[in-house]
Amino acid sequence: MKEYKRHLVTAALPYANGPLHIGHIAGAYLPADIYVRFLRMKGEEVVFICGSDEHGAAITLRAKKEGTTPKEIVDKYHELNKATFKSFGIDFSVYHRTSSPLHKETAQDFFLKLHEKGAFEEKTSEQFYDEKEQQFLADRYVTGTCPKCQSEGAYGDQCEKCGSSLSSDELINPKSTLSGETPIKKETSHWFLPMQNHESWIQEWISKGVLDGLNHHDPATWRKQVLGQCKSWIDGGLQARAMTRDLDWGVPVPIEGANGKVLYVWLDAPIGYITATKAWASQRGQSWEKYWQNDETAMTHFIGKDNIVFHCIIFPILLKVHGNYNLPVNVPANEFLNLEGQKLSTSRNWAVWLNEYLEDMPNKEDVLRYVLTSIAPESKDSEFTWKDYQARNNNELVAILGNFVNRALVLTNKYYNGKVPKQHNLEAIDAEVLGELAKVPAQISNLITHYKFREAQTQMMALARLGNKYLADTEPWKLQKENPQRVETIMNIALQLVANLAIAAYPFLPRTARKIENMLSYQGLNWEDFGKSDILEEGHTIGEASLLFEKIEDALIDTQIAKLQEKASANAPKVEPVEEESGELLPFGDTANFEDFLKMDLRVGTIIEAEKVKKSKKLLKFLVDTGHDKRTVVSGVALHFTPEELLGKQVTLLANLAPRAIMGIESQGMILFAETPGGKLVRVAPDVNVPAGSKIA
Repeated sequence: MKEYKRHLVTAALPYANGPLHIGHIAGAYLPADIYVRFLRMKGEEVVFICGSDEHGAAITLRAKKEGTTPKEIVDKYHELNKATFKSFGIDFSVYHRTSSPLHKETAQDFFLKLHEKGAFEEKTSEQFYDEKEQQFLADRYVTGTCPKCQSEGAYGDQCEKCGSSLSSDELINPKSTLSGETPIKKETSHWFLPMQNHESWIQEWISKGVLDGLNHHDPATWRKQVLGQCKSWIDGGLQARAMTRDLDWGVPVPIEGANGKVLYVWLDAPIGYITATKAWASQRGQSWEKYWQNDETAMTHFIGKDNIVFHCIIFPILLKVHGNYNLPVNVPANEFLNLEGQKLSTSRNWAVWLNEYLEDMPNKEDVLRYVLTSIAPESKDSEFTWKDYQARNNNELVAILGNFVNRALVLTNKYYNGKVPKQHNLEAIDAEVLGELAKVPAQISNLITHYKFREAQTQMMALARLGNKYLADTEPWKLQKENPQRVETIMNIALQLVANLAIAAYPFLPRTARKIENMLSYQGLNWEDFGKSDILEEGHTIGEASLLFEKIEDALIDTQIAKLQEKASANAPKVEPVEEESGELLPFGDTANFEDFLKMDLRVGTIIEAEKVKKSKKLLKFLVDTGHDKRTVVSGVALHFTPEELLGKQVTLLANLAPRAIMGIESQGMILFAETPGGKLVRVAPDVNVPAGSKIA
């Protein structure tokens, strides 16, 4: 692996349209902070970049929802999130914002350079347009059914349920988020990035780590989900993507005649990393170029999996076409964090908001850091539960790490008035423990440099377990009277382990590491000391012991669970009361044999096309995705539903019904509906969307 002189580490710019939740932290910011703290402790030159993403449709949607302006929204949440990051201990070098004048200048200059180089194709195309609101719709202004997972409420740029990147044209049954109406298509002109022209080199760069014929990075160190998502995009054929939008909030396109058009947020936002670096460097009288335009700098992007293609395909293309810019050596994207058995949802308020956590759980920043790293979704989705949070605090932080540090310091103060005793001749158990200690720095360093933070933290905790076992095996409290010299050696080694723990813990639990340093009355521990058995000199005076962590009782956890459920209930869709209807329920049919019942193959299908049958008032024709095939089904439901009402919906399908012709159309199955006493038909479908073809049992 190439050695670099300096590091540029970026963390995804959070949208300034709401507060941060634990999914954001686990996905990008905590792993980035661990990595940066490790590099800094090793004495590496590193700049840690982040800031607020303050443009795009997500911001304007929030402003419309709250009846205010985008400027007021971004000002509010920029300050809130900046303060929250700081309180939690995410130690950015700079936290900038994309609404700044510097960013406008930087982004426009970048766009103009690309334009001058012929990077874009100006094309007129049809875009979704809301006739009622009289405006073109950016991707985030269009929702519909996801074509990949059939989830409703997918946005025109991304499905938040399955994480797929989309275009609004791919949505089934699209609707405008502004008016709720079905948008029309209307011509507009935009500047497109022809990504298909870059397929060859981007594929070689991602899959082989080769750029312009030279080795750039080791793709074996990239996470499988990153390579897999990029491969899927490239194998499907890269397409031209519009780099401008019809919006009134954003960085204006700096070309004559482009009134009412702004830069696409995924051109605008990544350039925010460059702007933030410029701002940081300017304050220090340094050159920003050496971090972006020097091959002695390693650039690493920390993001969630929903941003993979933007950081691994679109932004690298823009950087390379511009010229003279570094491309990332790694993009360690995390999977998603779930919460109490469900996906995190800001719209349903199913989230643990970080600013609220800091208020409800004072002085427990490191507890959350520890838990989130323990369950980090590095290779697959993981889950946070409050009970697991409690268990990890009580059984690991309190019982293992806190217990060992406390015992070592309490015994030292008791036996030696806080003076570090002398280390005499070593016995076999002492040499074994110190030998294990010597291995830990390389183990943790190797794991962190390969972005395996969960395993690295486990190794840190293993060091605390080693210390606990050492004291339990040697039992110095039983030897103090008969063999005080032996106890001096034991306690010296125990204190050396505590000092090493402060070093090991710092990337993961910075406040805890500083507490240990203060209790040891020893400042300035660094990675070079890690693994040494003589960090604390004989005769050095330590301070008084204090508890690093406190046990968390059931009552505190029950309060948080209740709070989560109350908020979710308040935001849950209201269940409409069942309308009273005249008429009687239909009687049960004749008894069916169990063998006959078993013959029925009921499946969940998704309606992907719907239309009226010509010359019929009662029939609708559907194309149903069964997961295995796409088949035509004719149903006599036209008096109850319009085709648009069922388009994109999931239904229950009797899939193995023998085909039969209805008005000259072969119907390959039967869609089931519930009939009320009043004769009204209601669609029968799962409460939540499931993959098409799921068997009903």
